[in-house]
Formats: sequence, C-alpha cells, structure tokens
Amino acid sequence: MKQIETIKSGKNYSAVSVGKMSEIIERSELSFQTLVPGQDSGFLHTHKTHEELYIILKGEGQYQVDGEIFPVSEGTIIRVAPDGKRALKNTGSENLTMLCIQYKANAFTEADSPMTDGVILQEELKW
Repeated sequence: MKQIETIKSGKNYSAVSVGKMSEIIERSELSFQTLVPGQDSGFLHTHKTHEELYIILKGEGQYQVDGEIFPVSEGTIIRVAPDGKRALKNTGSENLTMLCIQYKANAFTEADSPMTDGVILQEELKW
C-alpha cells in the first residue's frame, strides 16, 4: 500500500503527499488548472460553505493557507476548509497542473464512508 506523508496541517487545512500520480491510479465541482512557471492564482480566497481538495498532478510550487506557506509537488493533496485563506504559486521551471474538487463542507459523515455505505452484491457479473 502507498505511504501517505503529512506535509503540513493547521486549523483550516491539511496537506499530504501520496507520491507520483502515475503510480496511483456526488456532489462536487471539478476543475483542472495549469499555472505556467512564476504564475500564481492571483488572489487569496475563502468559501462560504465549500471545502476544496487540491491534487497536484504535475509540477511544483508553493501553497499558502492562513499565512502558512509550504512546498507542493506531484502527488501533494491539500484539503482546505471553507474559512482557510488560500492561494497557489508555480515556483518550478515547468507547468504546474492541479485538479481542484470543491464540495459542501461536512456533507459526509461516518455513514457515508465507502466502507460503511457501499453494499457488495452477491450477484454474478455479466460482461
């Protein structure tokens, strides 16, 4: 099983690295974004009710949350609560590509876990 490394965490965020995405293969909004070398997201922002999950797919940069700045690279995943003041900058020499998943904060409970919500059926697969 892949090792998950905690990079940084604070009141409104947590960031982990799962390694290279090439080795890992309901209600949300998905967006892909690419920042060219030296480009940043242009502004700090928060959300009223939505968390965001940032997945760095390629490249390297810096992520800022609540005044904390830490390095990110391919395989870094950052969860930011609605109140977290956030921004991203490409500090590398290649494009930084990320997937952002936005969803309503606290929308999922323990009962929503795939381990407790999923039901494996005892029916034959028909391919």
